[in-house]
Amino acid sequence: MNKQVSIVFLLVFLAVYAFCDPQTAQSTSSALNSIPQNGAGSSAVNTVLQTYMQQFSRADLAAKAQILEKAVSDNEIYEFSGQLFEYGLRFVLDNAALFRDDPDMLRLAGLVVNGLRNSGYNKSSGDLWNLFLEYPDSAIGIETLITLGKLGKGNKVIIDNINNFLLSKNMLYRSGENVNYAVISACISAIMELGDISSYPALFDIMCAGYPEVIAFEAEGAFELLPSDPVLFLLDAIENKPPDGKLTAFRLGIHNKKLNLADIGLLSELALEQGLTSRYAENADSADLRYEAALALTPLRWTRANALAIRHYYRVQTDFQHHVVAKNRFIEAIELLGAVGNSDAALILGLHLGLINARVDRTGEFDEEVTLAIVRSLGQIGDKDAFDHLLNISTLSYGEDIQAAAREAIDHLRW
Repeated sequence: MNKQVSIVFLLVFLAVYAFCDPQTAQSTSSALNSIPQNGAGSSAVNTVLQTYMQQFSRADLAAKAQILEKAVSDNEIYEFSGQLFEYGLRFVLDNAALFRDDPDMLRLAGLVVNGLRNSGYNKSSGDLWNLFLEYPDSAIGIETLITLGKLGKGNKVIIDNINNFLLSKNMLYRSGENVNYAVISACISAIMELGDISSYPALFDIMCAGYPEVIAFEAEGAFELLPSDPVLFLLDAIENKPPDGKLTAFRLGIHNKKLNLADIGLLSELALEQGLTSRYAENADSADLRYEAALALTPLRWTRANALAIRHYYRVQTDFQHHVVAKNRFIEAIELLGAVGNSDAALILGLHLGLINARVDRTGEFDEEVTLAIVRSLGQIGDKDAFDHLLNISTLSYGEDIQAAAREAIDHLRW
């Protein structure tokens, strides 16, 4: 009997309210029809929800916000609070054009967004995105993005929308346009919460766009926290991006805790190859890519990169002889040959040592750091063809450090 009376009351209310405001009445009717009607306990809660919706419909703008504020602390509506805030969200969207900058409307929008986030109600993601588009550069927009990050997991449409919005902002920023850094940061936070592999390009693009360091750092942190393995994306970026993108991708890879040594070896090998062979080889970022790849490959003893290491050695040797690079870069190239080299590398280093020995015999002049690096690298390779050059050191006026290194290298030769 009580249920019949309640239904009659609702029908009378909707009919009267439709006469006063057809649009709001239609929205109220739809919201009420969506409420489950099963179970005595659920019916009691539904009555509370219906009451809130009716009060919300009749109230003016300022009072609507007060009603939602009251609902936040009302335990009786907790189970269905998400539906109430969804109802409020639809009102905000329907009237945004009329009351967009009204303080009461902004307050109401903020309550709706936070209420949906706290309730965990995720059936309004599409409407939330539309709300963000209404207020893209405001505090409401920022809060909406944070809420979408919490509620939009697995929602491909929302994920794509945020990714595409961020990519468009990056493009504007590159072109010299101003962007709201707080909104960019909120997009990053949302992407981090959503945790979808499709967000790699948008996050990577931030790191290459020249944003302030704090924004780039946030993007890098989100990139590393995405749950999937980024190695395929990074390999593609090193191969196909311009020099600054190649360098960024390489640095991301070698510092990413999810990558194993084999992954780092692959990235470093490709980076060294790109630094040597791309059409941007003369670019400063390409040079840094080569040097950093060489440093990464050396401790790995990545023998697959032997041929590349030889090319890198000759390149750096020429630059060093023409005073284009510092001596430490040449020493690093020598050490890379020692770490990854085969008999070809031993022949190259042996010939170089033979030239140094000849000069020492004639003039007594040599570079101690370079010579020591060559001797030690020959010992690492262990090719017996270097024996004569190493043995000759004992007959020349080298210091004890080089003499001892030569003896140790000879001990490591394989016969």
